[in-house]
Amino acid sequence: MIFGRIKPLDAILATAAKKSLTRTLGPVQLTLLGIGAVIGTGIFVLTAAAAQKAGPGMMWSFIIAGAVCAIAALCYSELASMVPVSGSAYTYTYAVVGELLAWMVGWALILEYAVAASAVSVGWSGYFMGLLKSVTGLEIPRALASGPVWTMNGLVPHADFSMGIINIPAICVALAITWLLMIGTTESARVNAVLVAIKVTALAVFIALTLPVLKTGNFSPFTPQGWFGPEGTSGMGVVGAAASIFFAYVGFDAVSTAAEETKNPQRNVPIGLIGSLVICTIFYLLVAAGAIGAMGAQPVTGPGGVIVQPGSAGFVAACATPAYAESLVCSNEALAHVLRVINWPMVGNALGLAANLALPSVILMMMFGQTRIFFVMARDGLLPEKLASIHPKWKTPHIVTMVTGVFVAIGAALLPVGQLADISNSGTLFAFFMVAVAVLVLRIKDPTRHRPFRTPAIFVVAPLSAAGCLFLFFNLPVDAMLVLPLWGGLGLIIYFLYGYRKSHVGRGLFDTHEQDADAPPVPVPPLPGAPTPGGRDA
Repeated sequence: MIFGRIKPLDAILATAAKKSLTRTLGPVQLTLLGIGAVIGTGIFVLTAAAAQKAGPGMMWSFIIAGAVCAIAALCYSELASMVPVSGSAYTYTYAVVGELLAWMVGWALILEYAVAASAVSVGWSGYFMGLLKSVTGLEIPRALASGPVWTMNGLVPHADFSMGIINIPAICVALAITWLLMIGTTESARVNAVLVAIKVTALAVFIALTLPVLKTGNFSPFTPQGWFGPEGTSGMGVVGAAASIFFAYVGFDAVSTAAEETKNPQRNVPIGLIGSLVICTIFYLLVAAGAIGAMGAQPVTGPGGVIVQPGSAGFVAACATPAYAESLVCSNEALAHVLRVINWPMVGNALGLAANLALPSVILMMMFGQTRIFFVMARDGLLPEKLASIHPKWKTPHIVTMVTGVFVAIGAALLPVGQLADISNSGTLFAFFMVAVAVLVLRIKDPTRHRPFRTPAIFVVAPLSAAGCLFLFFNLPVDAMLVLPLWGGLGLIIYFLYGYRKSHVGRGLFDTHEQDADAPPVPVPPLPGAPTPGGRDA
């Protein structure tokens, strides 16, 4: 029975002890890793897309998305402090509601992190090209600096190559981060700390220069598309923008995947999760207010005065007209563009440089989280165990990191940032929903287990978190919502063809505290309902 395959928490901790990653991260590094993952795309890149969906009302979008993340962070903190191992929502689900749903969560997290890393790579490319043109006057041909525009004809995707063919700068940054992650976690964290300092300084300067010139008239009309967008549209309005902006907050989830590499995780993981989220939310609101107040953030319209989806062919055509060419929503480097418009061109170029240096820290954390999900699923036998190999010198899962980097580069080469962000959100929201369920179920099933961090008002917070995730999911664009069941269907095929038969839990195999980290799992009596070793699942 696949629903009977539940991996006990004690077995999960034993598995981690046998083939563990090196614990090198302290509370400051962990918080910086969280800030590095969260602050970035939502401010440097997605501000323009959010403004196209909600206008100045994107201020509410940031608050809505931040509120859902705050309650999700409380659920994550309890589970991450109890189960300080790699795997994040996948591991927690495995321990509470079983292998099948754990596989689906892990599969959704793979979608989340890989697509998110591709999205940020595309965002970095936009700032790189903008800075290159502003400083040197040189331009990379559009065909080599932008992927095609994708539309859906029913369930069949269609590519329009007239707007671009391949995004070479995005490929380069994705592969560079892959190499950095293969070298080692400590080195990655040190580089990330420097990049976070640059990023926070740049945003602080932006706030200091834009808030004094804020014009209240730029905030009117505040919600030009209302809360849910015009009738017949999907993913628009304040709530639709919140569903997209949610992408910018997912970095705190990656912090929990680093639990197995954290010193004193029972104390440091909650500090890293909640601390980074609070700091990032404050920055998001201040920067958004400065951008709106300085030059306005009203949506552009297509033929007939209809507001078009960001990233669509109609949107690209509208932004090519003189009337909208200089608007905030049409910029690929929104914050640098604002500073140039308010007569700070040199500072705008400096901010563009800061984005070029800082956005790779977001790519780093997304790929960091994705490779660790792959690592722990392979360690459980659900994926080929070769993926869980640790490099003898670098002490990192180098094989899965390399494989991840290749797929991230392909996604960055061919897809636009807005669609990538919405697709990533579909996987993220499902994973967060399952975390809320897991923490609630575990409180009921195992109330006496030691909890270094306890979610306050759990029977209120967990249901609110689950409801908030469902609310945002159903306000994504329709094509983004469809990706999750299609991706999930592919995952189920892989699971029943490989993972169901090879699963350590399904075969009655568990890891124990062995001196030899490469020793094979030791057979123990199977769980009730699990197939016996040597049977058809062996």
